[in-house]
This record gives sequence, structure tokens and C-alpha cells, in this order.
Amino acid sequence: MAPRSMTPEVLGRFSALFQDPLTSLGVLGGLFVVYTIYKRFTRISISHVPGPEPETFVLGSLPELFQSQAASADFKWMDQFGDVIRVKGIFGEDRLLVSDPKALQYIMHTSGYNYPKWPERTEISRVLMGRGLLWADGEIHKRQRKAMLPGFGAPESKSFVPIFNKMAGQLTAQWSDMLASSPDQSAVLNVASWLSRVTMDSLGEAAFDYHFGALEERDNALMKAYFGLMSDTLGQPPRSAIFTQTFMPVWYLRLMSKYSRARRMVHARHTAELANDIARELIAMKSEALTSGKERGKDILSLLVQANASENPANRLTEEEMLAQMRTLLLAGHETSATSMTWLFLELARHPEVQSKLRAEIRATEQSIHSRGGTGFTANDFDNMPYMTAVIKEALRFHPAVYANYRITARDDVLPLSQPIRTTNGKVLDQLPVGKGTKIVLSIAGYNRNKEVFGEDADVFNPDRWFRNSEDTKKGPTLGVYGNLLTFAGGIRTCIGWRFAICEVQATLVELINNFEFAPTSDLDRLRREACLVMIPTLQGEEVKGENLPLKVTIAARD
Repeated sequence: MAPRSMTPEVLGRFSALFQDPLTSLGVLGGLFVVYTIYKRFTRISISHVPGPEPETFVLGSLPELFQSQAASADFKWMDQFGDVIRVKGIFGEDRLLVSDPKALQYIMHTSGYNYPKWPERTEISRVLMGRGLLWADGEIHKRQRKAMLPGFGAPESKSFVPIFNKMAGQLTAQWSDMLASSPDQSAVLNVASWLSRVTMDSLGEAAFDYHFGALEERDNALMKAYFGLMSDTLGQPPRSAIFTQTFMPVWYLRLMSKYSRARRMVHARHTAELANDIARELIAMKSEALTSGKERGKDILSLLVQANASENPANRLTEEEMLAQMRTLLLAGHETSATSMTWLFLELARHPEVQSKLRAEIRATEQSIHSRGGTGFTANDFDNMPYMTAVIKEALRFHPAVYANYRITARDDVLPLSQPIRTTNGKVLDQLPVGKGTKIVLSIAGYNRNKEVFGEDADVFNPDRWFRNSEDTKKGPTLGVYGNLLTFAGGIRTCIGWRFAICEVQATLVELINNFEFAPTSDLDRLRREACLVMIPTLQGEEVKGENLPLKVTIAARD
């Protein structure tokens, strides 16, 4: 029988559906869900990969993945299922959690641009930092990274060591004044907050030639807005946010980020406006200095403006992209360094024998500097301190500030595996087919504790592992730029500022351990690894206060 043509009456009813905005939104949303489910069940299946049972059909296992402390679900599931895990997502969707070294190397290095970020995660990056390097993918990412590289080479990063030394020295002076008035020359300090201030001031001078005055507790609106931004906007997401941020289309997320009156979104928009205003002013100053022939600055922004001006016009960063790079540096450059150092000082407080050995190496190096007529530590001095290098690597391994990356397959592909997996139907696979559109969580924290890579004691903080005979360590793929760790990611998306971060950590660590001793407090019984894009320390029951690491700080005795 021939299909019945649509009568004017039926056509009118159909058109009426789209006259009401709410009805239109509902119809479009319904069509999106139907299309998504159709695509899901027609692509290559990974349902046979072992993994945890979903908590619910609607949210799958995502509440445990995103609401528990950072990487705790990763570690739990790795113990149960191995390094490649099927995780149920929204409406029964199959996703992967991967810590397998070969699979990670393939995704990050070999086939990097075929594994872009989840669209929902790029939208979070856009809201927090604009359309900059952490937002971009593909050709846009290549162009932006090329433009940014001149400010982040090894010589440029080492040139900032005097700034890092100066800021750490200012922190030492403030703490010394505070402790001098104490009967036992000690006090309990929120070390996380102080390290956040010193990294903000270091970044301001090195990246922008701008003084935030964080250590002086200057009344700076931008600085106040950035402190706590991550925990306030991304910490402890409710189930509704998990659904929205992992399933809804980008156009919907953009509407929410622009018009939502939720406190999280208001904070993010306010911070973006403040950052854009200051970035415009600073870029204008650097550009004017360049065109007028004034002495060129050595800060990262000046180098970026100079490099961008000399680029082929087709490859230059736009004004919006320049603003986004500044916001990316402000948040990613400040938050990750402060967080990494916070966890480092926690481990030093927990391991006094490591702290004492490190202090001995620092003071021996200090004596060598004085004997040659030097006045302060240089980048070369830091590089010639093997135990400090081992301590930093171990802290970055054990507590990666960014504990996971999020990728999606751009085409049907096959992942190589370091270890075979046994599927639920009894097959043994040494490679895993994945369909286009499969969402993958790359577990940085999981890889950093992989026993095949870092030894059977990978779950233990032990700087001495970095002195083991190379013949005793197991060989595997090369992934990271620093100690083969994934803490700075790897491949095409390796953290562009990793050398800058290491120099900053070295300078701050040397200054503070040389002058102070750190010990645990009873409050650490309530310590949490708060999952909010970066892993920050908070205290149970006081999460609303943001980053918090109370340690006992004492002036270190000298012979």
C-alpha cells in the first residue's frame, strides 16, 4: 500500500509542536537521546570487557567515579579487573578506564589527534580558561602550541629561578616572623593556602611581570576569585551535574554556562571577566612596548607577544586566544604547581627520615655554593641534587595533581595492550577493538602506580625507587617527559609548562626545607583527596573551606 501523504491537518499539528520553546526543547532533546542510543548500539561493542556493576541504569558507575575521592575508584577497580576496565555510563553506555601502558602510549603518542577530548570536558575548559591550549584540539591545538612554545623552553624556564627563589624567600621571612614569637618556635599552618599564594606571586612575575601581592594578602579581586575556583566549581558534583557534564550536548552546556544562576557558574563567569580585563591590559602594554622599540620583557607574556607578532598572519593567535592563554596560565599554571607541592610537603611530614636526608643534601649543596663564592641556588645546583630529584619524582608519581584525562575515539580503532585481558565470555585479547565515539578515561593516577612499570611497591611512597639498578626495573613503553610519569601527560598534549613547574617546585622546596621542619597534625585523620579536575587536599566536614593541609611547622635547627 502506498504511504499516506501528510494532510494539512497533520502537518499543522506537527508544526505546532515547535511553536512553544519548551516543547521544541523537549522534542529536540528526545531526538538527541534516541539518536545517541541508536549510535551506541550500532558501534563496536566493549560490553565483554570486565568491569564493575553499575549503580543505576541512568548514571551507571559514574557517581563512584566522579563523587569519590580522586582516583579511589581507579585503584579499587584496577585491583579487581586489571588495567583496562569497562565502566557503565549514562543509560548503560559502555566506557573504558585505561591505565595499561601500551594502550596509553598509543592513545597519547602514536594516534594522539585521533583521540580528542570529550566535548563536555572541553566545554568545562572553555568556561574556566577560554578557548586556549587546554580547550583546543587538532589543527587549532597545533597552531596554538607552536605559538606558545617560545616561552617554555629549558633556558626560559631556568631563567625564572631567581624569581622563584625570591618568592620562596619572602615566604620564609613571613613564616620566620610568625614562628619567632612562639614559645617553641612552631605553629600549625595551612600549608596548602600558603603554597597557593607563593605560586600565584611567582607566576605573576614570571609569566606576566605582574605583582599579585598574594603573600602580602593584598586586596586583589582576581587573586581572590582564583583561590578556590576549582573546588568551588567542580568539587563534589551532584548527580544532576554528573549527568549534565558527561551526556548533554555542548550547545546545552554553553547555554547553561552563559545563563545559569547556580553559584558555581556565577563564580566561573565572574573570574573569567576579571581575568580577561587584566589580560587585555597586560597584552596591550606588551604590544605597545614591542612596537615602540622599548626594552623587551623576559616574562612569558612578552615572549608570547613577540613570537606571535613575528608569525605568519595565518598562524597567529587571535585576541580571544591570547586572552585564553593568559587565563590558562593563571589557573593551570598556578593551581597544579601549588597542589603538587602541597602533596609533596605532606609526604615529607609523614616521612621525617626522607625530610632529614633531603635537608642534609640541601645544606651540603649550600656549603659548596658558598665555597665557590656564590650567594644562592641556581638551576644547575638543583639539577645536581639527585636525592631532591628523586623526592620530587616520587611525590609527582604518588600524588599527580591532574589524576585523569578524558578522550573519545574519533574513528573505529584497535588498542594494543601490555597485558592480555580475559573477557566475560572467556576470550583472551592482546588488543582491543574500540568503536568511534567510545569515551575513555585515561587514569594518570592508575598508571603512576602500575606495578609492572614502577615495581611491586608502587603503592608505597619511596624516593629510593629512583636509585634502583635499571636492570632490576621492568621495561615498558615511554610515556612521560619526566621520570616516565604521566603527571605532565604525554605525547601531543604534554604539559607545555612542565619545565617551568619543576624549576618552581625545586626552588620552593629547597628554601622551605632548608629553613623549616614539617610534621603531621591530628587533623590529617580527616584528610581527603578532593576530586575537582585537579586533586586538592581538603578536610572531611570542612570541604567548603577549600584547600586545607594543616601541618606543624618548626624552625629547622642548624649545627
